[in-house]
Amino acid sequence: MATYMIGDVQGCMAPLQRMLDEVGFSASRDTVYLLGDLVNRGPASLEVLRWVQACGSSAQCVLGNHDLHLLAVAHGVRRAHRKDTLAPLLQAPDAPALLEALRHQPLARLVHGWLLVHAGVLPQWTVATTLALSAEFEAAMAGADHRGFLNTMYSNEPASWRNDLTGHDRLRVIVNALTRLRLCDAQGTMEFDTKDNGESAPAGYMPWFDVPGRLSAGHPIAFGHWSTLRGVERADVLALDTGCVWGGCLTAAELRPLTPGETAADLTRVQVSCPQAQVPG
Repeated sequence: MATYMIGDVQGCMAPLQRMLDEVGFSASRDTVYLLGDLVNRGPASLEVLRWVQACGSSAQCVLGNHDLHLLAVAHGVRRAHRKDTLAPLLQAPDAPALLEALRHQPLARLVHGWLLVHAGVLPQWTVATTLALSAEFEAAMAGADHRGFLNTMYSNEPASWRNDLTGHDRLRVIVNALTRLRLCDAQGTMEFDTKDNGESAPAGYMPWFDVPGRLSAGHPIAFGHWSTLRGVERADVLALDTGCVWGGCLTAAELRPLTPGETAADLTRVQVSCPQAQVPG
């Protein structure tokens, strides 16, 4: 039995299948965790979600910003972008079942001692807090008003966390941190304009995992979302989005507890090259 975590697939089923073949994945004995952005920009989002559904509990995920965008478009509260590649999925006869399953996925999971998220964790959040806030989001998305939240999801405000936040403002900060965060300041105020590796960050802003005093520091965290990091790692942090959809590669890492003295660098990693899958125009 083996367990793997894989960075952003973004509708690139062919590289994912090559990765699965490379590691000898079998849904009857192994488990894979996808770190969000299962869909969009690549050519085969429908095939990716069908594969996840066919694997049952052997393929699990956390939600990323593109997955939430898909749900918003499907619910009619967000217009498709020009570069979206979601139409075949939305028009498929099994789309309702695939979307319903996606709607019930969390933003964070704790597996073999690793916190799995798509983007980042605010410095004021412990691992336990992060999981509790993900559960709040999951409950909201399972409820009758999930369309109402999707309709108000797209805003950068509030830009920072407060414990007294309520309603859609509270959910929005949770979603923005766990699916969009790259940079924040020492107080956890988020910045969403910088897309590079952080070298052009505004004064006072830094990668979320470098914030001094981060309460989740020391606990292993794996994430995707930030392809320009090109797989940066710290002792307790592992970035697994290596730009598959942009012609980079798809990266998988074994998912197991770290033994005393081990770091993220000690995990076995596998990569497969990806032709540029982003649809032009």
